[in-house]
Amino acid sequence: MALIGAGTALVGVSYGFARFAYGLFGPVFQKQFALDSTLLGVIGAGSYVAYGGAIIAGFVLTNRYGPRRVAAAAGALATAGTALVAASTNGTTLAAGILIAGTSTGLASPPMAEAIARTVEAGRQDRAQSVVNAGTGIGVLLSGPIAMLLLDDWRLAWATFAVLSAAVTVWVLTTVPRGAGTTGRESGRLLPPGATPMLLAAFLLGLASSAVWTFGRDVVETGPTVATIMWSLIGAAGLLGAFSGHLTGSIGLRTSWTVVLVLMSAATATLALWPAGIVLTLTAAAVFGASYIALSGLVLVWSTRVHHDRPATGVGTSFLMIAAGQAVGALLAGVVIDHFGHVSAFLAAVVAGLLGAALRPARTISSTVGATAPLR
Repeated sequence: MALIGAGTALVGVSYGFARFAYGLFGPVFQKQFALDSTLLGVIGAGSYVAYGGAIIAGFVLTNRYGPRRVAAAAGALATAGTALVAASTNGTTLAAGILIAGTSTGLASPPMAEAIARTVEAGRQDRAQSVVNAGTGIGVLLSGPIAMLLLDDWRLAWATFAVLSAAVTVWVLTTVPRGAGTTGRESGRLLPPGATPMLLAAFLLGLASSAVWTFGRDVVETGPTVATIMWSLIGAAGLLGAFSGHLTGSIGLRTSWTVVLVLMSAATATLALWPAGIVLTLTAAAVFGASYIALSGLVLVWSTRVHHDRPATGVGTSFLMIAAGQAVGALLAGVVIDHFGHVSAFLAAVVAGLLGAALRPARTISSTVGATAPLR
């Protein structure tokens, strides 16, 4: 379906290029602009803050104007932000580019969740949402080889990201339904039953994942080639996140959430404790990538069930909390690394992940179509 293809591509360029590629190029930027780990973490946190502000705008504007305009704006910001990074001449312009690029992710997910809720039949919505969400894995997968080929010419790499983002923006404009804002659903509450544990769990997911996304490449001790392969492997394994919708159908959302978050935490610990082992590093990277994308897909499904009357609002608020956790985590990880080292920062992220695994959805919540859905 063209809509799912365009949505997957939009999520891919927004998350994989405009947001998470920053971590892949972190060491290059650090050397080019004389940044220490704390400043690198501040810039990364700024991207997440920009994302958080944009995601509020994303669900508000989607509810008012419909999905096409907001989705196209996400693509345009991804293009502008990556282009500015390519042209940056100092740390200030680099930070501005990363901030602008980070806003694209905030605008991408709410309109796509709304578009799928409007156009895909109810029985296929969980799977469709999960497939689009897995676009992050495609973006990260593609950013790895581009970086490997162009790491010494990082400006060309980011210019390539900008060109691809522009092409996806055109695709979005031709496929995402125009539509008007929501009608008859504005009365839905911002915090319906079940929303509070979901938001806290989303925050802890962001906190637990931020160390790897911001400093994962730095911790690897087997050389830049293995580190870049590791990054691509995170993206490739992330494609398995497209099956998170199938996972909820087989073992339930409650069990899926706990098991997968424990797996992500174990992968994070492995990267920190055994950074010189190539096999362990690559295995942990694959587990982290598959787990993270699956978990964000589970949050998406969880939120559309809690907010079955306003899916854009549900996705927006839950992804906002992921971003808040990542903003706090990126900043704290940078400070901890400068004072205590990478192992301490990564193990702190592991603790956050295990705490998040203890938070699970209620056994029954409303599904996206308003029926009662059992969650094992």
